Formats: sequence, C-alpha cells, structure tokens
Amino acid sequence: PADQPLRLWIAGCSSGEETYSLAIILMEAITALKRPINLQIFATDVHADAVALAREGLYPKSIEADVSPERLARFFVAEERGYRVRPELRAAVVLTVQDLLADPPFSRLDFVSCRNLLIYLRPEAQRRVLSVFRFALRDGGLLLLGPSETVAGFEDRFEPISKTARIY
Repeated sequence: PADQPLRLWIAGCSSGEETYSLAIILMEAITALKRPINLQIFATDVHADAVALAREGLYPKSIEADVSPERLARFFVAEERGYRVRPELRAAVVLTVQDLLADPPFSRLDFVSCRNLLIYLRPEAQRRVLSVFRFALRDGGLLLLGPSETVAGFEDRFEPISKTARIY
C-alpha cells in the first residue's frame, strides 16, 4: 500500500555489497513504477568492523567489472581510492551491529535476505534464526537464502516460491 514503506532486512550484511546491490535494484524498480514508495533497508552483522566498512560505502575500482557505467554514474561517486555510494543510496540503508541469536529482530518486514550465513551455524542455531525470520516477516513476506541453505524443519512456516533460487 502507498502509505506503508517497503521494509527489508539483510542479515549478515558483511561489507554491504549485497545491501547496496538490493537497494540499487529496488530504487530502479521504484523509479520505473513512478510511484512514491518509501524504502527502508535494515542491514545487520554481528561484526562491528564489517558494519563500519559497510557504513563507509567505499569499494575498489575493480567494481567497474561488475557494475554498469550507468549504475556507477547514478549510485556512486568516483574517488581516488575507489567508488563511494552516493548519499541518496546510503540514506536508504540503516546499518547496525546485531547478534541474530541474542538481539531482538525487526518486525513487519516484506523481505529478509540471509545468504550464506546459516551454513556457518549449528542446526539448533539455524532453527532459532529461522524462527526469528518467521517472526520478523509479515504475512506474504519473502525470505531469500543462500544456494546451500534451506528452511529444513520449517517447511510448514515457509512456502517455497523457488526452491532452486532459495526464495520462500
């Protein structure tokens, strides 16, 4: 609905590449829709150094190999040390330190991305994290996992949209 923001959570955001990539894709889609949609992206990691790096939003010049010239011009500023995300892109993202197993989750989310984090957790911790994600998602919200991850044991709480893409 027009009066509600589109809310995303990237758990285990590391250096912020996935976070900013999703923000870019969504900002482009919102522009194409020509609808004023308020985008709220929460990106968390347990490591303060990773969050600090993501907050800095500075990436090496080598991103030119993966980011189109149009996107570089629209979403980044060239600097001596590389490319820095533009303030408009950075403003869409809230980066914070968070322990998925101990800190309270976000809520009423439309989308949760947790790619390649569950594989580093023991089965009990995986179950706890999946419970957190189910609580955090609104009805109809989407969960994206990494290619080696599943919702094993939570099939009754996450309906597969694409098992191969790990979207539930």
